[in-house]
Amino acid sequence: MHSIPETALPFFQEYDFERLDPERDGDLVIERLLAYGNRDEVRWLLRHYGQVRVQRWLSEAGTQRLPRRRYRLWCVLLNVAETLHKPAPIWPY
Repeated sequence: MHSIPETALPFFQEYDFERLDPERDGDLVIERLLAYGNRDEVRWLLRHYGQVRVQRWLSEAGTQRLPRRRYRLWCVLLNVAETLHKPAPIWPY
């Protein structure tokens, strides 16, 4: 039995869902479930990885890998300080 919830299958269309390993591919799973998951999928995520790991991922990678609105939502809900990076200038001269 696959440990990632079957309802999350549409979030991984470009991957072979059966080959995804929640431990090896943890960053990808966290990203997709925070971006697109429903309450049950997010509950699974927090149970499986723990709030500390999800908070760490959010603070380290969330600003670059999540849609901005989702990133800000999860920062509020998980009590993580937002770190919005300024985009690099197109023409630095």
